[in-house]
Amino acid sequence: MSASYPRKPRPPLDAARLNELAIAYVGRFATSRSKLISYLKRKLHERGWDGDGEPPLDALADRLVELGYIDDRAYALSKARSLTGRGYGGRRIRQALSLAGIAEEEAGEARELVEAEAVESALRFARRRSIGPFASVRPDPRRREREMAAMIRAGHGYGVARAIIDLNPGENPDFEALAKLR
Repeated sequence: MSASYPRKPRPPLDAARLNELAIAYVGRFATSRSKLISYLKRKLHERGWDGDGEPPLDALADRLVELGYIDDRAYALSKARSLTGRGYGGRRIRQALSLAGIAEEEAGEARELVEAEAVESALRFARRRSIGPFASVRPDPRRREREMAAMIRAGHGYGVARAIIDLNPGENPDFEALAKLR
């Protein structure tokens, strides 16, 4: 049996180490300006600050934006592509972008993508969950209710969700009719 030794406390952060942490973080993860600042605040809370005055979080984040290491528009578009590809709808994607600190003006292209992919995204979700035309049998009322709730939690509108769930197993969806329900 090995003895466990207490961890030696890590030294507080200074400006140079904070800069190193920020660069390592953006090098490893696609991130937004707001998410980087949250990460750095968490690290400062864990380790403390050993610099002059307040930690320069905004200045550091602004510098990384200027250098092109952080691009909120590109992050928003990438996140929207990823989530629509997995079958999530507009409300869920807007929520994810909001949680990432993406401002409305930065999310314009992402919103356009979500609108253009709304029906395809709903059908991807239905396929992944074997709902509506992708089910093997018509669901009983209880299961139908659960499927409807799942589609709405995934961010799809009530009209599109209901129309997809009402399709018979194996039936081909009418994209134009579904697009009108958005």
